[in-house]
Amino acid sequence: MATHAQRIDWGRPMKRQWGVALRALLRLLGNADDTAQVFRIMRALNGDTAGRNYRKLLAHPDGGRLAYRRVELAERFSDRAWLDSLPEGSVGAAYRAFLDRTGYSAQGLADVSYADGQFEPGVEHPHAWFGRRERDIHDIWHTLTGYQADEPLGEACLVAFSYAQTGGLGWAFIAVGAALKSLKITGKRSFARAVIEGYRHGKRAAWLSGEDYERLLAEPLEAARRRLNIGDPQLYRRAQRELQADGIIGI
Repeated sequence: MATHAQRIDWGRPMKRQWGVALRALLRLLGNADDTAQVFRIMRALNGDTAGRNYRKLLAHPDGGRLAYRRVELAERFSDRAWLDSLPEGSVGAAYRAFLDRTGYSAQGLADVSYADGQFEPGVEHPHAWFGRRERDIHDIWHTLTGYQADEPLGEACLVAFSYAQTGGLGWAFIAVGAALKSLKITGKRSFARAVIEGYRHGKRAAWLSGEDYERLLAEPLEAARRRLNIGDPQLYRRAQRELQADGIIGI
């Protein structure tokens, strides 16, 4: 029998499945480490996001070259010799430290996205390639924005940033759900304020999906943040300190 992923017609917008998204969100809020639920939400709600942003890439400076080359970034980011060659102080060096600190890997994230047949590896369609590219740059965005990946607050801020950047409704669904859960548990608005800050920073920043990531990783981190107009996450750090002081950072 064909899997759900095999029935995706990448040439047409996918129908939104609110029930699927809600069930996945509840599971994710119950276990923030259940990353497979993120991909279920994306699959259920993002509609034509990949196609729309692929068309935007083609109109973006240098985007045609990136689309023509179709580099699989999970493979590139898994090349440890290449990562080790990137200079200290660069985006790539910060990403390398991120991988070492968290134990995450680009290929590991890719493998999670294929769990339960949600997506199928290696589909030869430009929109499918762009979707894989968006998946693979997620942890680079953690590095660029300063939002930590191994805590719900950092992830919620980055998904709000990602919604502003991509327009993918699944990102907004996760961000709102996380903020409401925090407000219910703590009665404090600092988490929600940090999430809103993430969205605003995403709106103000350059379009990160149009970047050449092989070049970007060799760029000095602080210079890249200035060039891309990525704001300093002050409300995020404030909320992080407050939640840590109250012993509830893990919500």
